[in-house]
Amino acid sequence: DAISSWWVNLFGHCNPRINAALKTQLDNLEHVMLAGCTHQPAVELSERLAALSGLDRCFYGSDGASAVEIALKMSFHYWRNHGKPEKTGFISLAHGYHGETIGALSVTDVALFKDTYAPLLRQTTQVPSPDWRRAAPGESAEAYALRCAQALEAHLEQHHAATAALIVEPLIQCASGMGMYDPVYLARARQLCDRFAVHFIADEIAVGFGRTGALFACEHASVRPDLLCLSKGITGGYLPMSAVLATEDLYQAFYHDDTARGFLHSHSYTGNALACRAALAVLDIFDQDQVIAANRAKTDAFNRAAAPLAAHPAVRNFRNIGMVWAFEVDDPRPDFANRFYAAALKHELLLRPLSNTVYFMPPYIISLETMDWLIKRTIEVIDAL
Repeated sequence: DAISSWWVNLFGHCNPRINAALKTQLDNLEHVMLAGCTHQPAVELSERLAALSGLDRCFYGSDGASAVEIALKMSFHYWRNHGKPEKTGFISLAHGYHGETIGALSVTDVALFKDTYAPLLRQTTQVPSPDWRRAAPGESAEAYALRCAQALEAHLEQHHAATAALIVEPLIQCASGMGMYDPVYLARARQLCDRFAVHFIADEIAVGFGRTGALFACEHASVRPDLLCLSKGITGGYLPMSAVLATEDLYQAFYHDDTARGFLHSHSYTGNALACRAALAVLDIFDQDQVIAANRAKTDAFNRAAAPLAAHPAVRNFRNIGMVWAFEVDDPRPDFANRFYAAALKHELLLRPLSNTVYFMPPYIISLETMDWLIKRTIEVIDAL
């Protein structure tokens, strides 16, 4: 499983420590609604996520798309509560992906998912993506990211009064072919959002929890978003769950005796005790195994092992951030993804290309021996096409 079952599995299937935590929790409490109630795993997880992220408040959802919906609604309602109901617009990056529910799909820019439902969606604005594959010949990733930030600045100069938030996938635009970009874009975007009074939403659903080499991708640019969306790896691939971390300023905008000013959003299984316990076990493993440092060593080892793959004549744009690797295969036939997927299964690999982009997003428990095996088998798959 070289893609961690759609990027959720951090520590392997049937991890004994997560198993044990869930078995213990089952004998204590399976679920209680978080409407007027709470429970120890939810309290502990909220406190730990707040401490790790540098944000102040935590709101739980059921999956990644619901986290994005929550963040968009929070931003919209914040400005309404602050007497600025005209700030309703959202900006996202070209080729970005944020989920497939109505609000999340509105800020997504992947035609395959969006076009069919276009009549249902609200209008949003897309600004140029800093994905370095789109840079001019000879232009560095940093220079291109800064050029894209200029386009964001130009848009905000004209439209900030009607804009609620900017939402981005920090460092890696996963669904659009693992587009990677320089952290300077995040730093500049944060500055611009502050300057123009626009919320900065970081969608770290795919890249959070160590995937980029830091616990959260925003750390690479030393920025703190106003809203941080988390899911996928949060429970290590065990149970569906998401969280939105928010600043105290956002929280206080809803803290009022007038019920209509409150954030009236809920899911039946919000903050499920079993999911919270799995997430706590995941955080324990990060601490006990010094996962971030271990992953950096594994990244270096994988890059060395992957040299023959990067040099393969059919491989283009081999790239890496943290525990994510990607490359394009030079194969013009339209059915490349299906053929590669089928051939990989025959070689005992679970790989699902995004168009002509092949990527590795392995569980963090991958060994050096498995890395070598994965690289060798992937080359065999390419040669067999």
